[in-house]
Amino acid sequence: MNAPTSAFIAVRDAWADRPGAADNMIKVVRAIYQWAVEREEVQRNPLIGITAINRRPNGGATPWTPDDLLKFKKVHRPGSMAYLWLTLQAFTACRVGDAVWIGPAQEKRYDGQVYLEWQPRKKGSAFVSIPMLPPLIEAVAVTQTKGDTYILTSRGKPFSSADSLRNQVRKWCDLAGLPERTSHGIRKATAEMMAEAGCTQHQIMAVMAHTQAKTSEIYTRGAQRRTLAKDAMSALSNLNW
Repeated sequence: MNAPTSAFIAVRDAWADRPGAADNMIKVVRAIYQWAVEREEVQRNPLIGITAINRRPNGGATPWTPDDLLKFKKVHRPGSMAYLWLTLQAFTACRVGDAVWIGPAQEKRYDGQVYLEWQPRKKGSAFVSIPMLPPLIEAVAVTQTKGDTYILTSRGKPFSSADSLRNQVRKWCDLAGLPERTSHGIRKATAEMMAEAGCTQHQIMAVMAHTQAKTSEIYTRGAQRRTLAKDAMSALSNLNW
């Protein structure tokens, strides 16, 4: 028996923060149904006509703004798991798939400075070694529930998967009045802030675990253009008009 087309559209849209995964899912299931139609196992392919998920023109998730961060932190105060999640993602730019397992075991100390080091689970990612900055150290310290991972469920256990953490993040964001924001938007915002601060492409790649510059450019192109334009306009500001 065929599921209705609307059911597959709903699943696709539920994966809006992962457009690549959503599109791949539709392609795979469409091919399975096509195989079944050719063998007369089912009457029709309900995925015919379902298009790729709509991507935002600037590419992927919407980056969080300073106002978004303030709204979230007004609802989720220091000491809460939601606050710790936000701080972890903002000060590591890690993917949510790594946020579910990063914890004290990834802490290393070099010359008195605490670093976080991990190999991202996403295939093709570079090894990450970054200083653990004071806001994250403080957020970990004030969170009373401790475990093998920084981010824990309400039962004090690690999240079972990236999707389970995404679902919880969705609830935290909704409570803060941020229904359009996602975990990936934090990663993108961090990349843009680094670009606007003048970080080089390779510096950003080192934090983001990218191995190819073209990947980081997806996150930083707009911010870099704003920085270049600002520098260029400073030359015009000295004109005797």
